[in-house]
Amino acid sequence: MTSQHITVGELIARFLEACQVKTAYGVISIHNMPILDAFHRRGQIRFVSARGEAGACNMADAAARVSGVLGVCVTSTGTGCGNAAGAMVEAYTAGTPLLHLTGQIESEFVDRNLGYIHEHPAQLAMLKSVGKGAFRISNPHTALATLREAVRMAFTPPCGPVSLEIPIDVQAMTMPLPHDLAPWPVAPLAPAPAAVAALAQQLRGRKRPLLWLGGGARGARAAVERLVGMGWAVVTSVQGRGVLPEDHPASLGSYNLQKTTEAFYGSVDALLVVGSRLRSNETLTYKLSLPEHRFRIDADALAENRAYDSEMFVQGDAQLTLHALADALEGQMQVDPQFSADVQQARRQAETLVDSTIGPYAQLKAGLQAAVGQNLWWVRDITLSNTMWGNRAPLLNHPRAGVHALGGGIGQGLAMGIGAALANQAHGLGRKTVVLAGDGGFMLNLGELACAVQEEADLMVLLMNDRRYGVIKNIQDAVYGSRHCYVDLHTPDFAALCASMQAAYLRLDSPAATVSVLSQGLQQRGPVVVEVDMAAWGEFPVKFAGPPKKTQ
Repeated sequence: MTSQHITVGELIARFLEACQVKTAYGVISIHNMPILDAFHRRGQIRFVSARGEAGACNMADAAARVSGVLGVCVTSTGTGCGNAAGAMVEAYTAGTPLLHLTGQIESEFVDRNLGYIHEHPAQLAMLKSVGKGAFRISNPHTALATLREAVRMAFTPPCGPVSLEIPIDVQAMTMPLPHDLAPWPVAPLAPAPAAVAALAQQLRGRKRPLLWLGGGARGARAAVERLVGMGWAVVTSVQGRGVLPEDHPASLGSYNLQKTTEAFYGSVDALLVVGSRLRSNETLTYKLSLPEHRFRIDADALAENRAYDSEMFVQGDAQLTLHALADALEGQMQVDPQFSADVQQARRQAETLVDSTIGPYAQLKAGLQAAVGQNLWWVRDITLSNTMWGNRAPLLNHPRAGVHALGGGIGQGLAMGIGAALANQAHGLGRKTVVLAGDGGFMLNLGELACAVQEEADLMVLLMNDRRYGVIKNIQDAVYGSRHCYVDLHTPDFAALCASMQAAYLRLDSPAATVSVLSQGLQQRGPVVVEVDMAAWGEFPVKFAGPPKKTQ
């Protein structure tokens, strides 16, 4: 220890700097000021003042997803902390390594249920229920150990958000400056060699092998490319997009549940699922006909036989395990020479099928690809357009390029876009952030547009405006006798709204203008909203009425 003394608030700032954190997101309050004052005095971490704690947590989530660096969100105690709960659930669902720092009332009054102002007697229990873990820092002596353990837990697969609750008096207490502030390293989980050898033995003679890649395979591109070089094909979940560039001839992209793809699965003689939960909305509620012979690799031991059974399970980090598998299979596979052509045909058929369901919006999909290429962070809110085409297009070439509200909650896209854009700036990642949002979700956290302007977040929002909750209306048509209730929305004049917030605005009311308008939007610096007038474009030819399910 040195003779210098610092506050617990400054310890937190210094520790986050050691974690390579460049940006934190939150809302300042009386219950987090010692932490934020340390951020300000030290000047090493940019603090982004969100307009609400939910938005702040979504920003931190997206920033972590695109950068791979710990996401950090700072909230107040009680109601302020509770406001972040839904965004914490989203980060938990997506497996995002995130640290949520929140305050608590003075230590002598905690857990006494005295009605003390800002008191939340069960705050720690709430935080444990919406994340991977939650701890309280009760004194300066255990502060560093608790910080280290929280970050270690956040980065240990399956990753997830961890909360730290720090009473306001503890934040201000002083302590000797530790000589070492480094976080604990998290080593990737090496697979058992015997398990890899047994898996290789099962796969060695397969003629038409397919990898299904999920978010847990994001760090495994090099190993995936080795297997693809042996003739393997790839299909991905939404979270696994871009692990292999989606324009690769061996890739089915995330066209993972179309009828043409399901038919193709019937010809596959080995499916190796890597780092994916095979979620309900990507498997027709677990009724999608996957290849008969299934194998699985996952860092989470509990993934074995989850959702679908498998003939063999290997626990391990995706990159390490696939490299070991490639070592064992090198020069020993003889893949069907027709397999590659069949993959490409299945991909074309799936794309054609999807395009047939979106009518004129196929021009928006193609126009976006033409305007921005693949050099983007593709951030999507829960909206009809994302479900119809955004989850599968445009083409992505980076394993972190796709950021999606995976938990199914609307209104998170704008804030996620801000986090992605600011992380891109902080870490010099060199991509443009494009957000796909619906009018209903956009209005839910509209205040964050002011945050985007203030922080000069470089992003373009494709605002799909149909003046209603489109998916809900379709469900009412399909299930409730077209009794339309509570779905029509009063929406503002978005041009005037953006002008009042000093955000750039463009209107796209014709498919023919797609490339020119999007190109203009992409040239803007700071936030720009491109309103797509869906009334002028027309409806989708096929109505999406909730997550797809198998009917026969």
